[in-house]
Amino acid sequence: MKRLIVDVRPGEYAVTRLAADAPVPAGLLDLTDVLVSVTRTPAELSIIAPASFAVDGDTAEKGWRLLTVRGPLEFTLTGIMAALAGELAAAGVSLFALSTYDTDHLLVKHTDLERAVLALRAAGHELVVAPEA
Repeated sequence: MKRLIVDVRPGEYAVTRLAADAPVPAGLLDLTDVLVSVTRTPAELSIIAPASFAVDGDTAEKGWRLLTVRGPLEFTLTGIMAALAGELAAAGVSLFALSTYDTDHLLVKHTDLERAVLALRAAGHELVVAPEA
């Protein structure tokens, strides 16, 4: 696996589950300079957004920190998410993963962030930690 540059984004994120037929919360897609993900399946509407954006949901899990692989990444590249997930698993860090057109994103619990950064650095990746706003 080639050396990756991974940005540790500032702020806390929440993962929220809404009913499958719930509307997307007003204003959510107006957020800029942060990651927002909306995924609808026949069983649920999942939202990933900054914890400061209040989403009332069936289930909300706060306390996540965002790590973003610096991209864009070519679609022909293989094993990036598997390598990062394996390195974090070996360190005992669970993750919530998602990909966008340009790159891959990992969310780790705030309490595991230091361990995640150390594990990825030990695997040879460059971690760039943004200062908290």
